[in-house]
Amino acid sequence: MMIPCIDLQDGRAVQLVHGRERKLAVDDVFGLLDRFGKYPLIHVIDLDAAMRKGSNAKLVRGLCAAAKKRKMRVRVGGGIRTVAQAAKIASYGAEKIIVGSAAFKNGRINAAFLARLSKKIGRRRVMVALDTEGGKILVRGWQEKLRLRPGEVIAELEKYAYAFLCTYVDAEGTMRGTNLPWFRKLRRATRLPITAAGGIRSRAEIRALDRIQMDAAVGMALYTGKLS
Repeated sequence: MMIPCIDLQDGRAVQLVHGRERKLAVDDVFGLLDRFGKYPLIHVIDLDAAMRKGSNAKLVRGLCAAAKKRKMRVRVGGGIRTVAQAAKIASYGAEKIIVGSAAFKNGRINAAFLARLSKKIGRRRVMVALDTEGGKILVRGWQEKLRLRPGEVIAELEKYAYAFLCTYVDAEGTMRGTNLPWFRKLRRATRLPITAAGGIRSRAEIRALDRIQMDAAVGMALYTGKLS
């Protein structure tokens, strides 16, 4: 399944290359729900919150409400660092809460936080983001690289999460295609649902991911019309 992404920055939907260079921006964020209306599920990511440069909380809440009216499911992530914050977003109707940086502390899995989170909102609503560049996990809005690799931690994370969002940041926003062998390796590391992201640009890639039972979160290819 293809999942459209709405990444929020400065009140607009944007697409970045490697999470740094802005390539395009859309002012009519709610108009994207009409554009993506045929898809049953979308990702909404608050980039400002993830990078500690502000918040699009009101916009996130509005998108959740508008999507609900359209009978679209929403997963929300970006800068979710406390259990209370996660619970609040879950109350908006978000199907899953995506946590990345908060899942790690001092270079290790933040088991205490994840245990509290899964207890509060339910393990089935917890999705851990394993964003990777050069094989290592990135946190803090992709600004800090840990020594950990996804394959080293994914088994332990299964105790607290029901699914994973795995972004191949090396190709994010480049429109050069993604790294299918990397995703196949991740697939062998866990039986839990994985959503792949990062550079996906063709239906052939989406079909290849589907064959290994992964969904595809797509941004740049949809916004530029490469994928309709």
